[in-house]
Order: sequence, then C-alpha cells, then structure tokens
Amino acid sequence: MTVELGSAPLRGLAVERQTLPALLELQAAAWGEAPLLRIGATERTYTDVRDVVARTAGTLAAAGIRRGDRVAMMCENRPELLELILGCAWLGAIAVPVNTALRGVQLRHVLENSGARTIAIDSALLDVLGHAGRPEALEEVWALDGVPERVPAGYRVVPPPDGAEPVPAASVGPGDTLAILYTSGTTGPSKGVCCPHAQFYWWGMHVSEWLQIRRGDVLYTCLPLFHTNALNAFTQALVSGASYVIGPRFSASRFWSRAAEAGADVSYLLGAMVNILWAQPPSEADRAHNVRVALAPATPPRLIEPFRERFGTDLVEGYGSTETNAAIGQRSGSSQIGRMGRVIDGFEALVVDEHDRPRPDGEAGELVLRHREPYAFATGYWRMPEKTVEAWRNLWFHTGDRVVRDSDGSFRFIDRLKDAIRRRGENISSFEVEQVLMEHRAVAAVAVFAVPSELSEDEVMAAVVAEEGVSVEPVELIRHCEPRLAYFAIPRFLEIVDELPLTENGKIRKAALRERGVKATTWDREAAGYELSR
Repeated sequence: MTVELGSAPLRGLAVERQTLPALLELQAAAWGEAPLLRIGATERTYTDVRDVVARTAGTLAAAGIRRGDRVAMMCENRPELLELILGCAWLGAIAVPVNTALRGVQLRHVLENSGARTIAIDSALLDVLGHAGRPEALEEVWALDGVPERVPAGYRVVPPPDGAEPVPAASVGPGDTLAILYTSGTTGPSKGVCCPHAQFYWWGMHVSEWLQIRRGDVLYTCLPLFHTNALNAFTQALVSGASYVIGPRFSASRFWSRAAEAGADVSYLLGAMVNILWAQPPSEADRAHNVRVALAPATPPRLIEPFRERFGTDLVEGYGSTETNAAIGQRSGSSQIGRMGRVIDGFEALVVDEHDRPRPDGEAGELVLRHREPYAFATGYWRMPEKTVEAWRNLWFHTGDRVVRDSDGSFRFIDRLKDAIRRRGENISSFEVEQVLMEHRAVAAVAVFAVPSELSEDEVMAAVVAEEGVSVEPVELIRHCEPRLAYFAIPRFLEIVDELPLTENGKIRKAALRERGVKATTWDREAAGYELSR
C-alpha cells in the first residue's frame, strides 16, 4: 500500500531539470525578490542566491576547480558553507561537507577517501586539521576567518579566493553527484554516500508534502549543514517558494525564542531534542511562536500528543536516510502515533528475512527500499564498490533497520540490526571507536555497542578487557579518546571486564552485551561529572 500526500509546487518537473542549477534558475525567475535565505545578518532573495552561487562557481573555477573535483568544507553553519555547496553544484564539482566534530583518523579517512583537492575550513579548526595528517590529494586550505600566524606543518593555508566573475551553470545531469555525505558504518570506516542532484529534488518534494509547506512559509533549522536534514530543508524551501532560516546551534532554553525571532512556521527536531525541550520548565516562550509543524523523526510516541498540547506544534514522523529519501511518512495532522507511516508513492518497501524473503505483516525483519523515480536515491558509496554491492544487493537498498509492517500498511520501527549506533542524530561506527580504544597500551580487547538512552535513540557503551597485570581507569580511556574521536562517539558508559562473550568461531557476541546493558558496576561519564572538551 502506498500513499499519495498531495502535490508540491514543482511536482512533475521533467527529470532533466531535477538539478540544483535548474531549480535555482527556475525559482529565481518565479519568485525573484522574495526572501529565500537568512543566516545571521545575511539575507538573500531568490535572485540574490542564484547570482551569489554563480559567482561562487566562478571563484571555484578561477581557483582551478573543475567538473568532478571534490571540495571539502569543514565549518559551522555560515553563508559561505551553503554558497560553496551550491557553487559546486552549479559548476559540476562535488561538495564534501565534513562534520566539524571529526578528529584524528576519522577526519583523515574522510579527506583521503574523498580525494578532496581543497578544503574550506573555520580558522579555529586548523589545529584539528593538523592532527589528522596531510592527505596526498589535498593541495590547498582556505581559512575562512583569515590565516593565523601558526598553521599546520605541510599545509598551504591561504585566505578564500574572491572577486571572480559569475559563470553560466554547467550542464549537469540529475544523476550527477552533487555531494558526498559521510555516514558511519558498523564494521568499517565511514562511507561516503554519493548523493545526486535529483535525490535532493525528491527530498524537497516529499518532505514539503509531509509538512504541508506553503508558499511564503519560513523554515527554521538549527541543525548542521553537513548533514542531510538541514541540506534538504533548503531544497524544501526552494521548491516551495518558501524562506529558509538557519539559526545558531540548538539551545533548549532559547529554541522557541529563536524560532519566534525567525518568524518560523516550520522547523526540524530530532527525537533527543524533543525530549530535551519537554524537560525544560514551562515558560511564556512555549507558545510565543508560530511553529505549526516540525519534522521530528525518532520522537518517543508518549510525547507526541503532550508536546502538541504544550507547544502548539505538530510533530511529524517519517523514515529516510542519507542513502535513500523520504520514503515512508505521514502527513501533518493525520499522523499515527508510534508509526513511521506508509510507503510514499514513487517508492517500494519490503520487510525481509536474512535471505531477502518477504516477511508477512506483523512479523519483524529488515526494511529494504527502492525507488521508481530516476536518481531518487544515492548512487552508491564513494570508492567503496564492495560496500555498494553489499548494501544494494538484490536491487534493494538494505537499511539495516528492523521494522514491522502492520496490516494497514503502516510501518513501525523496532531496532537496529548488527552494531549500528545512533546518538542524538549522529551515526557512530562501533568499529572506529573500538580501533581508537585498542590503541591504548592497557587495552587487550574491547567491544563497543549501543544501549538505550533516556533521551531516545542510543548511548555508546564499551566493554574493555585490560592487558594482563595492568589496571586501567575509565577516565584515562576517555582522555585517550578525546583527541582521536568526535565528541559524540566517545563512550558514555565503560565496563572493565575479565573477558568478552564469544561465539564458537571467536566473534564477540554483541547481542549478549547489549542484553546485559548498563549495570550497577558500570562507569557512567555523565554521572561522574566528566565534561568532554569539544
């Protein structure tokens, strides 16, 4: 059973025009001087955005960037970040937005795997770049806030180029890669998801229909542009004739007042953010805003109705991923509590067993998805053909999520398969965390796995076996992790154990560890009052 959610303004656009340059040209002609973008003090109309993007593409071309080249960006939300992403799209280059929390081997892997020739970076993050080692392909670093006196050894650090003339939009196709977005795997390094132009178009179409975005609406986000959520919120605004406002990073005490200042009608939350907002003491700001709806995946079902009553905001569930699209969802005002929704027209979904045989309604299995519209999903993993074949085997994308399809056609999320960890909207590779912990001289063996969080989604836990005759303190292990891992990947819970449970062929039985979970003897970083440096 599929569901048609109504028609967004640009539904039915010819596939050849499902590219970011075409959308920018089309909507600039349609809406001209209407506001499209606001970040801090920067405000731009539809015409302004198109023209700035054409100039940014000209700047990239003058700096030697050519079609197909990768350009990395590692910075907080700022106008230059979105300009560079869209400038790459205009030129036919490929944007590589990098999570600002990445450190050490994680950051080096992203830069080496992408083969980025250039990285634009917040000047405050140059030291982080220096500790990652210099990737061979990286030729130049653009320091967005000016070149400091001390720069990482071996890097050519210069101010960002400026002043080039605009260039016409390149003849890019809907299947050409617009961006490589890195998402953590479970048994290996992060994978670069190749996201084509048309995938962004369809994200804009479907989520606009879920949220019933109207011409002139203000879409407000405080999520980072290096993730698909915030990037696709921009395309929702673009295809709908709406306005896109990017605010500072999430603050529980200031979220509603900032949304009110933005004039927001629509916003974007993660399940943990919903919990955090709900836990705030009641205030006048709770209703002093006009946010009628928020996209809020992974919201605890028990909070959906109370949240609407307290804040006046409808929370809309749904299912999508960096590799797929807004494939399963609900429409604002008609949501089923505790359900992700039904498969959207244009997509197919099955619940399957370990051999990809369909499971009957009511029985849990892995969710697999595919699309009927050209280029609506990612096209694979950058420079990881074996991982691409594995994930898209039998011509279905395997999500790694365990779900149930009910008899009415709606889907319920149960849990994640294997070792996937998702903490407050961030995907975490247990493999990468384990590799860092194993570098510590006192660690003989380690297993990293997910345990439930009181805020929804997961917390990171590690069971550690010390080298014989050596003692190890949890705080020592956390300090070891801080310069080597993103803060969100550093374990909250640590258990020093004598041995790890193994299968008959010597593999760690993580299911047994997850089942055992947090015990009275488990060290809790938050309960111990340990503050991570960021």
